[in-house]
Amino acid sequence: MTTAPGSLANRLRTARNKTFVGRSGELDRFRAALEGVQGAGPVLYVHGPGGVGKSTLLRRFEDEARRSGRRIVWVDGHRVTPSPAGFLAEATDAVTGPEVVLFIDGFERCQGLEGWLRDRFLPGLREDAVVVVAGRRPPSAEWLCDLAWSELLEVLPLGRLDRSTATALLERRGVAPERREAILAFADGHPLALSLAASVAQSTAADSARWAPGPDLIAKLLSALVGELPSRDHRLALETAAHALTTTETLLGAVLGEDRAAEMFAWLRALPFAEYGRQGLFLHELVSEALDRDFRWRDPDSYEQMHVRTGHHLLQRARTASEAEAMTAIRALTYLKRYGPMEPYFKKIDREGDAYEDVLRPHDHEQAVRMTLETEGPRSADIVRFWLQEQPGAFRMYRSAQTGGLLAFMLWLRLTDPRVGSGLDPVVAQVWAGVAQRGPLLPGQHLRISRFMIHPGAYGEISSVGHLMQLRICGDWIRSRGLAWSFITSPDAGLWGPLMDHLGHEEMFRTPWERGRTFTTFACDWRVTPLEIWFDRTQPGALTEAPAAPEPEGAPAKPLTRTEFDAAVRQALRDLHRSDALRGNALFSSRLSTRFGWAARPDPAEALRQTLVNAVGEVRRDAGSGRQHRALAATYLREAATTQEAAAARLGLPYSTYRRHLAEGHKRLCEVLWHWELGGGAG
Repeated sequence: MTTAPGSLANRLRTARNKTFVGRSGELDRFRAALEGVQGAGPVLYVHGPGGVGKSTLLRRFEDEARRSGRRIVWVDGHRVTPSPAGFLAEATDAVTGPEVVLFIDGFERCQGLEGWLRDRFLPGLREDAVVVVAGRRPPSAEWLCDLAWSELLEVLPLGRLDRSTATALLERRGVAPERREAILAFADGHPLALSLAASVAQSTAADSARWAPGPDLIAKLLSALVGELPSRDHRLALETAAHALTTTETLLGAVLGEDRAAEMFAWLRALPFAEYGRQGLFLHELVSEALDRDFRWRDPDSYEQMHVRTGHHLLQRARTASEAEAMTAIRALTYLKRYGPMEPYFKKIDREGDAYEDVLRPHDHEQAVRMTLETEGPRSADIVRFWLQEQPGAFRMYRSAQTGGLLAFMLWLRLTDPRVGSGLDPVVAQVWAGVAQRGPLLPGQHLRISRFMIHPGAYGEISSVGHLMQLRICGDWIRSRGLAWSFITSPDAGLWGPLMDHLGHEEMFRTPWERGRTFTTFACDWRVTPLEIWFDRTQPGALTEAPAAPEPEGAPAKPLTRTEFDAAVRQALRDLHRSDALRGNALFSSRLSTRFGWAARPDPAEALRQTLVNAVGEVRRDAGSGRQHRALAATYLREAATTQEAAAARLGLPYSTYRRHLAEGHKRLCEVLWHWELGGGAG
C-alpha cells in the first residue's frame, strides 16, 4: 500500500527514523538481503528478551523495504490462531505475489509452528521473497543444524543497548542532560525501559533522584506514566487494553460507553507501546502486565467491574461469532482468566502452535485405539473402539503442525439417550444415574461428556494440546443450544480439581479403573447456571491473600434479629432483579451492609445482589446441598423473573419435591449469610 507524501504514515516513519539509534549491523544485513547480495540470507531470525526492541527494529526494516519498493506482509504471532491454517490466513499475500517482505513478529507465541514454517511454508515462497522472524527464543537446533538452511538463514540476537547508544536514544527523545544519568542507571540499556523513562522525564517535574536499576521498577515507571493521563476515561481505556487479549472500539464501548469509544480507541492507537492487527489493538506485553497488576492491586472493585464488562462483551461475541471465528473469540474470553485460580495453568503453557485441531479421519481409527491401549489399557481401548463406531463425530483429533501426525485425541460425547453406551461404559452409566436423580432431560436437551483426553506425550498433565481441548469444551459450553449438563472425566483429581471448581464443575463420582487408576468425573448443571452468572463467579481474585478485615466502624445501633434477617433475605431473593426494590431492603441495616460496604459502592443494589449470588454459590460448595442449590438457582438467578412452577418444570421435578428442595435451600442460604453477618469468613 502506498502513502501520500504528507500522510500521517509518512510522518510516523519520519519520527521513528529520527529517534531510532543503534542496530547498524542488523540494518546492514537486512539491506543486503533486500538487494540480494551474494552470501546474504533471505531469512533473518531476530531474537531477544521482551522489550529489547525487536518490534521497533522490524518497523525500521519495514521503512527500508518500502523505500526499495517492496510489498509488505505482516503476521503477528500474538494474535494469529496457532495452526498452519491460522497462519496461512494471515500470510496469504506473501505466497501469491512477487517482491514480498514478510514480517513475523511475536513468534514465541506460536513457536510450535517453527518446524512447519521451516519445512513447509518458507520453501513455498518465491525466490525473491525476504522473511524476517522475530521472537524471544532463538531458532531451534534442528534449524541451525540443517545444512540446506546454512546459507539462507541469518540469526540476529538482540541484546541491551550499550551506554553510548542508550545516551543517544535519550538525547534524541529530548531528555535533559541532568536527567540522563539517573535514567541510564535505572534502565541498564533496556530499550523499552529507556523509552518509557524518557516519556516520563519529558512530562513530569524535574527530579534528579537516582533510580536503582531493576526490572521490578518498570511497574513503578509505568505508574508514573499512567498518572499523567488526561482523564479517568483515558486511564480506564488503557487498563482495559492491558487486560484484554485484543481491544476493539466495540469492546471499549461496552466498558466505557459508546459515546467515548471512538475517541479512546484513536488515542490508544497513538501510544508508543500499542500495536494493532486484524483482530484489534494490543499493548506491549511488559506494559500490559504491569498496568493490569497495578490496577488490580490499587482498585480491586473497579478492576472487577471492568473485568465483568469486558467478559460479558466477549461472552456475547463468543456466542454469536461465526464458526470460523469461534475459537478466536473463545481464546479472547479465556485470556481474561490468566490470573487467580487459573494462573498456574496459564504459566505452564508457554507456547502454542505445536498442534492443531482436526476431524477424525478413516486412518485415525486404529491409531486412536492403539494410543488408548498404551495409555489406559484394554478396557478403555474397547470403549474407544465402540464410540468410534457409534459416534465418530464426537472425536476431536490433534495433529502435529510440523508433520501432520496424530498426537492426541479427545472424545467429546453428545448424548440424549441413556441406553447408548451405558452397558459398556461405566462412566456413561454413572453420568445418566446422576442426571436421573436430579431430574431427567427435557425434549431438546442434551448432555456433553469429555470422556477421554488421550495425549501420550503429556497424559493427564497441563499442555498446549490440553489447552486446545479446553478451548473446544469451553466453546461448546457457551455456544451449544439445549445443553443441560456437562461432564469432565480426569485421571488426576488433585491437579484438575481446583480448576474444575473454579469453572463451576463439582465432583460427582469416582470410578476405579485398570492399572490402579481412578477416574474422577466433574459435573455442571447448566439448567440452573446462566452463562453470565457462571462467568461472574470465575473472577480473577486477589493478587495476594487479603489481610484480616478490621472491625467495622459505625455498625448498626440495633442489629436485625435472626427472624428479621431471614425475612429480609427471602425478600431480597424475590427482588433480586429489581434494583429499585433491593435498595429499600432491610439488609442495608445489617452488619453485612457495613462489612461489605454496600452503601459506598457506585450501585448499592448491585453490591447486595452480588453478595446474595456469592452466598448461593457457597450453598453449592456444601456436600449434599446440590439439590438445594439447583432449586435456588433455577428460581432466582435467571435474568428474568420466573414462577416456582416454571422452575420445577425446568428442573424436571415434581412440584412437591421442588418445593422441599427450595425450602431447604432457603434455610441453608440464610445460615450462610447469618454466619457472615456474625463476622464469619465470606467465600
